[in-house]
Amino acid sequence: MYANGKVALVTGAAQGIGRAMVEELLHKGAALALVDLNRIAGEQCKASLDEQFGSHRTLFIQCDVTDEEQLKDAFRKTVEHFGRLDILVNNAGVNNEKDWEKTIEVNLISVIRGTYIGLEHMNKKNGGNGGVIINISSLAGLTPAAYQPVYSASKHGVIGFTRSIAALASIGNYGVRINTVCPAFVDTPLLETIEKEENMGEFYKYKDNIKDMMKSYGVLKDSVASDEVGKSPAKRIRPHPH
Repeated sequence: MYANGKVALVTGAAQGIGRAMVEELLHKGAALALVDLNRIAGEQCKASLDEQFGSHRTLFIQCDVTDEEQLKDAFRKTVEHFGRLDILVNNAGVNNEKDWEKTIEVNLISVIRGTYIGLEHMNKKNGGNGGVIINISSLAGLTPAAYQPVYSASKHGVIGFTRSIAALASIGNYGVRINTVCPAFVDTPLLETIEKEENMGEFYKYKDNIKDMMKSYGVLKDSVASDEVGKSPAKRIRPHPH
C-alpha cells in the first residue's frame, strides 16, 4: 500500500495487531496517531517508535473508544496535529464473554462509530481527500465460535456493517475504500484472555477446546505480525469481488 505522506489513525495501537500495523505504516512513510486506552503501553510504544522513526511521525492519544466524545476528540486532535486524515484502522478489540456488553461496545459499536467519524473527515462529498478505512474482524466473524458466542457475534457484525457501508461509499462516490481483515489466532495479549475466567465466564471450562482449535489453525506469532498481516492464516474480506 502506498502510504508515503499519508496520515493514519489506529485504535488499539499500543500492542498486538495494532502495533504491527502501525510499524508497517511507518515503514511505508505514513505519520500515525496511536490511539489506545492503556496510557503506559501507549507511551512506551511511542517512545520505542520514536527511536526508529523520529518523534514527529507519531502522536499518542489516550482514548476509551467506547466513549463517543473521547473518540471524536481523538480524530480532532489527529487532524489538528497532522493536518489531514487518510487512513483509519478500527482495531481496538476485547474478548470478554462474562461482560458481554463491553465486548459489543468495543468490538462493534466503536467500529461503527469510528467508521462514521472517519467518513466525516475523509468523505470527498464533505470536502475530504478520500482515503482508506480498515475494520478488524476475525475468523470468528466468518464461522461460528461455540465457546465465544458474543465475541463471534461482534465480529460477524463488523463484517456485515463493513460490507454494507463499503457498498454505500462506492455508490455515493465517497472516495473512501472500506475493507475488513479477518485474522485467525494471533499471539497477542487478547489471545491470553482465553486463559482467564474473569474474561471467559461460564465458557472458561472450554479453554482446552479452544487450544485444540489453535493447534488446528495455527497461531501467528506477534514478532512477525508486522510482516505477515493479511497473510495466512488471516483472511481478507472485500466488499466487491474483482
